[in-house]
Amino acid sequence: MKVACVGGGPAGLYFASLLKRTDPACEVTVYERYPEGSTYGWGVTYWDELYANLRAIDPESAHAIRDASVRWKTWVARVGDQPPARISHWDGGFGIGRSVLLAILADRARSLGVDIEYGREISGEEELADCDLIVACDGVNSGLRERHAGHFGTAVTAGRNAYLWLGTTKAFGPFTFSFADTPYGWIWCYGYGYDPGHSTCVIECSPETWEGLGLHEATDADGLAMLEKLFADILDGHPLIGRDDAGESARWLNFRTVTNERWYHGNVVLMGDAAHTTHYSIGAGTALALGDAAYLVHALTTERDLPSALASYERGRQRTIRRAQKAARYSARWYENLPRYVHLPPDQLLALLGQRHSPVLPHVPPRLYYRFDRAVEQASSWWSRITGRG
Repeated sequence: MKVACVGGGPAGLYFASLLKRTDPACEVTVYERYPEGSTYGWGVTYWDELYANLRAIDPESAHAIRDASVRWKTWVARVGDQPPARISHWDGGFGIGRSVLLAILADRARSLGVDIEYGREISGEEELADCDLIVACDGVNSGLRERHAGHFGTAVTAGRNAYLWLGTTKAFGPFTFSFADTPYGWIWCYGYGYDPGHSTCVIECSPETWEGLGLHEATDADGLAMLEKLFADILDGHPLIGRDDAGESARWLNFRTVTNERWYHGNVVLMGDAAHTTHYSIGAGTALALGDAAYLVHALTTERDLPSALASYERGRQRTIRRAQKAARYSARWYENLPRYVHLPPDQLLALLGQRHSPVLPHVPPRLYYRFDRAVEQASSWWSRITGRG
């Protein structure tokens, strides 16, 4: 089988490696429009569950990813002028530079015999007419998907809040939240390390705050200077960085949730952000993309023919993605409704932040929900102690 992956992000590179590892006779080529080593963004997050899955599927790449990652075990929140609150019983996570992750996956793919063509943009499937399968993993703005948006049933929904994806030379130890009060409303940041000397900082606020602060018309330099002042409490004098490895300046955006009713059309199949997006606040984008890759390889190598494999992939992954997108919608709405929660004591705010996926929370007074949640937690702890089922 001859296979083309359009897009050299994590999904495409991991899929190419797994398929070539499973079936070395396949001819697999990855086409990436950007030059090698040029990528947008800073660090990405993942969790213990993903690492365990990667290690079970392809230990070599999993170990390389783990060795290049930094880990946090605690979480800290600063709310206005209040003392910081720390929480340690949440699960820890990992951060890794996006460029480092891509380099690891590209090296692994090449070692297995995958061809990677950088600086090559594919605008239509007719350019790949000799391929048996075309995997469209060309991101949220997928050109291959847009050509058949009517067939795929593509829907794109924009979130209300504005956000900005930045880097910094401040190396955060804990995963760090900071909520700053301004005359125009709250603006917040969360940061996590991805190598010993750098972290990702995601800034978010309501459109009213964004415009009130003048961020909608500020120059790049003025905007960064304002944000550095607002979040001086966590940056400790370190700068925010707005220009990424691709040489592109960060831009304020509204997060776009992409859904598709169908994931394949003929021999073209969607994967990763081309098929689905989930709000960044749940930190699941990379894990879901790599999960797509593993599931598609499994379907291709176990089903009787290509149509059956693509149908199996679509059914199986859509179930997983629907659950994740539902959780992401509630998470995004929690931040969109931040004024409902931000005046709580920091420990209660953090507790409800941890419950932001709940469909019940938006409909219950926050303090009442917190007291109920604590009562349930204490009862569960008591039951575990007396039954020995901890």
